[in-house]
Amino acid sequence: MDNQKPSLVFIASRYPFPLEKGDKLRSYHLIKGLSASHCITLIALSNEPICEEWKAEIEPFVHAQHIFKLNRFFQFFRTGLALFSNQPFQLAYFTSFVVKQRIKQLITQIQPDHVFCQMIRPAEYIKNYHVCHKTIDYMDALSVGMERRAHNAPITTRWIYKMEASRLKEYEQRIFNYFEYQTMITKQDTQYIAHPDQRKITVIPNGIDTSYFFPQPDTKQTVDLVFVGNLSYAPNVNAMQWFVINIMQYHPEWTLLIAGANPSQEIIQLGKQHKNITVEGWQADIRNAYARGKVFIAPMQIGTGMQNKLLEAMAMGLPCITTPLASDALEASDGDELLVAKTVLEFEQHITHLLNETLDLKELGFRGRKFVETKYSWDQAIDRLSTMLNTRPESA
Repeated sequence: MDNQKPSLVFIASRYPFPLEKGDKLRSYHLIKGLSASHCITLIALSNEPICEEWKAEIEPFVHAQHIFKLNRFFQFFRTGLALFSNQPFQLAYFTSFVVKQRIKQLITQIQPDHVFCQMIRPAEYIKNYHVCHKTIDYMDALSVGMERRAHNAPITTRWIYKMEASRLKEYEQRIFNYFEYQTMITKQDTQYIAHPDQRKITVIPNGIDTSYFFPQPDTKQTVDLVFVGNLSYAPNVNAMQWFVINIMQYHPEWTLLIAGANPSQEIIQLGKQHKNITVEGWQADIRNAYARGKVFIAPMQIGTGMQNKLLEAMAMGLPCITTPLASDALEASDGDELLVAKTVLEFEQHITHLLNETLDLKELGFRGRKFVETKYSWDQAIDRLSTMLNTRPESA
């Protein structure tokens, strides 16, 4: 271990590669950035095999990596038992007593200078370790996202979402004081952690690698609209269903590409039912999907936190149209860096205008690119996080 750098244990509920989910994207870049100032040991939970190619992507940034396999049968068994307790189902799903004992032994052996816990899901593994300071990265307010899903859920399952939202809200508040530091992605979400000390939460936004995501004028724009994301993630599925039902089906002259990992059956059906909609799954290079569209849409109706897809699209020079739910988290100005649609009619008007006015389309894309270059740098986020980790907390 590099004795010149403070040692950091980074614990994640999923292995941080490949980058098809938002939490993986964040953990990957945080590990990569913090490796310059810390000697990192990665502890990752997983219920799927991790191939050597994925490990090779992480290896340059860590001193060691330990992957703890979660048994899927016992994950569902624990989740079922949680019905008879007040534990959030997500915590029951990710918390194994056997793995907990193994992680406790490992951390005791490592004796790190700091422990970083990404999301509340793995918090039970290290909440009672008090030999060093700890950080919990809430990322988003999971309870609020669950509340929003409850509003859109069928009446037969709405109760389970409401129950989980209530349990998550209580747990998010209760876990706060087990950690000396607390971080979130957006200022918007800090207000949802109703805790007397919520002012202490440090905002560490996501960044965007603008050297990787950049305009590609040589790629032919073959579709009018494009949406990219994890296509099994409920807020993304909901966004596409809402857009097709309320807008797309009334505009057969428009074409839409929906691309991303793990398309759900609901997303696949959209492509089968509408000739002007194309659904594509996992992309070896997701930039190809972005570059084929003229306008990027993010019609988010539920969910919380920052939409990485918007950062990527803006970095690619794509003009973006989204809802207040997503634009507020970005703190982007309507009409300057992107367009915000509050109603179906506004969405239609914005799309029609951009598809017909080439100069406005290109100008909005240019301003969006400049916006993310200035405000959303991983280097800036890492500098702020590294400074926080090396600062003694006020409560100490």
